[in-house]
Amino acid sequence: MLEEYVYEQPGHLIRRAHQIAWAMFREETNKFDVTPVQYSLLVAVHDFPAIDATRLSELICIDRATIGNIVTRLETKGLVAREDDPNDKRAKKIYVTRSGKDLVQSINKVRGKIAERLLAPLDAADRMMLVKLLSKLVGIEDVKRRTKEAVTEAQRSPVKELVARRGKAPIG
Repeated sequence: MLEEYVYEQPGHLIRRAHQIAWAMFREETNKFDVTPVQYSLLVAVHDFPAIDATRLSELICIDRATIGNIVTRLETKGLVAREDDPNDKRAKKIYVTRSGKDLVQSINKVRGKIAERLLAPLDAADRMMLVKLLSKLVGIEDVKRRTKEAVTEAQRSPVKELVARRGKAPIG
């Protein structure tokens, strides 16, 4: 029964793959003290300075309540900062700090190693197929489309001018 009802079930296998990926990320990035989700958030805020929590939650596919908790933890670590939205006093804009940018760059240097370790049991064709199938399963093309829309909107936003004036432009 265990084999049929657990080991051969997609949910179990996806959960197990997630555990392995998470553990490998933590092993390779242990000195930085961030989780994979925190890293994803930092990358998104880096790419979209002055983003609000609602849009951020859409870009990295994390529920709004969880985003708030993650931002608070990263703010406590000095990796992000929140400021009042000049156009909406109820909203906060999120920025990556210099320390956060440095951390993103450091993790980016080992990102390939993490993927290599995770996919080591697979040959090149299987790696491509796995990524293709997972992308289809999670609807990543819709997420990419929303990201492109966010880029277009950000380019028209008055916040872009504020970011430029404050020198909080993304690092290259």
